[in-house]
Amino acid sequence: MMTTKLSTKKRMRTILLISFCIFTLLIGRIGFIQLAQGSELASMAYEQQTLDRTINPKRGTIYDATGKNILAISSTVETVTVNPGNIAKEDKEKVARKLTELFELDYEKTLKKVTKRSSIETIAKKVEKEKTDQLRIWMQENNISSGINIDEDTKRYYPNNNLAAQIIGFCGSDNQGLDGIEAKYEKQLAGTKGAIKRHTDAKGGEIGEEGESYVAAVDGNDLILSIDMNVQSMVEKYLKEACIDNQCTDGGNIVIMNPKTGDILAMATYPDYNLNDPYSAYTEELKGIWDTVDQAEKNKSLQAVWRNKAISDTYEPGSTFKTITASASLEEGIVTDIDKQGEFCCTGGIEVAGVRIKCWRYYRPHGPESLRQALMNSCNPIFIGLGQKMGVHTYYSYLQKFGLLEKTGVDLPGEAGSIFLAENKAGPVELATISFGQRFEITPLQLVTAVSAIANGGNLIQPRVVKATVDSKTGEKTEVPVKTKSTVISKETSEKVLSMMESVVAEGTGKNAKVAGYRIGGKTGTSEDGVNTNKYVTSFLGVAPIEDPQVVMLITLYNPTGEGGHQGGGVAAPVGGEVFSEILPYLEINQGNQDEIEQVEEIEVPDLMEKSIQEAEKITKENGLTLVIENEPEELDKENQIVIQQTPQAGIKIKKGNKVYIKFQE
Repeated sequence: MMTTKLSTKKRMRTILLISFCIFTLLIGRIGFIQLAQGSELASMAYEQQTLDRTINPKRGTIYDATGKNILAISSTVETVTVNPGNIAKEDKEKVARKLTELFELDYEKTLKKVTKRSSIETIAKKVEKEKTDQLRIWMQENNISSGINIDEDTKRYYPNNNLAAQIIGFCGSDNQGLDGIEAKYEKQLAGTKGAIKRHTDAKGGEIGEEGESYVAAVDGNDLILSIDMNVQSMVEKYLKEACIDNQCTDGGNIVIMNPKTGDILAMATYPDYNLNDPYSAYTEELKGIWDTVDQAEKNKSLQAVWRNKAISDTYEPGSTFKTITASASLEEGIVTDIDKQGEFCCTGGIEVAGVRIKCWRYYRPHGPESLRQALMNSCNPIFIGLGQKMGVHTYYSYLQKFGLLEKTGVDLPGEAGSIFLAENKAGPVELATISFGQRFEITPLQLVTAVSAIANGGNLIQPRVVKATVDSKTGEKTEVPVKTKSTVISKETSEKVLSMMESVVAEGTGKNAKVAGYRIGGKTGTSEDGVNTNKYVTSFLGVAPIEDPQVVMLITLYNPTGEGGHQGGGVAAPVGGEVFSEILPYLEINQGNQDEIEQVEEIEVPDLMEKSIQEAEKITKENGLTLVIENEPEELDKENQIVIQQTPQAGIKIKKGNKVYIKFQE
């Protein structure tokens, strides 16, 4: 009996102990869940019970310098998603078939999304409203009111296709900027996403509408660029012609900058590409083989054309750099009278540390020269001698002052820095070659920025592409301030160098850049593109008008292989003259040499848009202009093909006999 009672008590103690342990474990588990995992589980519950659909903001519009011409804009499209749990089982196949048909999708993949056990699945993005309206009608006819969502979205569109491609850049499928201004100003342009929130059960079914909330998207800010669409169009036209006519195997670029503000009025690179279709073949040659090219080669080719060579690629500037050496020499007082006859003498070459460096005209030396004549003749030995008199330390101090040892700070992605030998490693020969522009590399924009300091009276200005932003909510316009970095040279030195540059165009190697009626300064350049490559870079540096510089231009052509050769004076300078002849009147820059003005009638460009090519030819001929059809095929139905783009635009005044370029609807 006693044994039985003890056994019972023992069992009870055991049961109580086990119960206590279980209870303690439960309390501990509840405490752990509540305290340690509480926030995580609450978040998981919220995600499971809340259906969020994103509302994309409208990306900011990009305008040209006028604030009127649109370079990039977002149009309204729509995104279609489904909540599988809200679609009746008997309707799933029917819904999948209709979605497949409307949006040209794979039926099996679409059906899998419609029947999947998830809260939301994306069916189609960036759909035109015409398509989604058809879906709305079908849903109404089939009495389907839930499970299919149609939300407003935006799609980036570039009205001018290839214009300023490497500056503007483009966006990905998620509207995120991937290159150019689109990438650099992503935060300004993108805006803030909104959302639609609705409570659901574990399967995604709606729990009721009382919990639905709407958070509005905030649109992105607009940008106003320094780029003038008409100047950009003119520059691209002449650059393309130059690269094709001179068979420039590696393309070319032109940069035009206002030296007083740092505004980039135009920055063109050839070849270019269509911003609305950035992943496609961009030349006729590539179009013929694109389907046979592997993806790695496609990517390499696309990366090359997306590059803005004016800021991302370096080159040897050649004799255009003599403007920097001349400026430093005058500022240091090494030369005071730029017209002192016989101050220098070219004997065909100069010996530096046992190495004889020849003048380009070594076979017929220039003989006695003033500094003005040395620049006009582009005489290497004279500038080597100036470099020697300054010495390495002083010369490098001017490289620093002109901003040539650092990036310009332009508001574009992918800017490269210069490549100079370190000052402590630069010997007499290295100093000699730098003095006339070889054996170092800079970007075209670095040279334009440095020469702008000469043009504006001596101040180094930071170049800019965006000159104002516009708040999407208030419409308030905020100007980007002009940034003056430092004073490089005196106004007196500036005036002397500009005077010499004018002589280069009037009588020297740059005479092919003359424009009647305008006082233009310049300097030509020819350099090797690398060592022992048998490739050359030819260039022309221009400033106009000399009496009040408002434009600095650099034309850079890479490896011209045409019959015209590769000398800057014969290849690049004529392009400079063509560009100046068109942009200076457009910018309403006064003509300084009235006696030289050619009495050529100016014509207002007629409106050729939406007219047939046949009509366009008739209109341009009647106005004394020449029509050029870009990418003209062998067979062309001129009576029915319609003009969709013209350069220059209607209303711009150009000289009689000039060309008007058109593109037609293919």
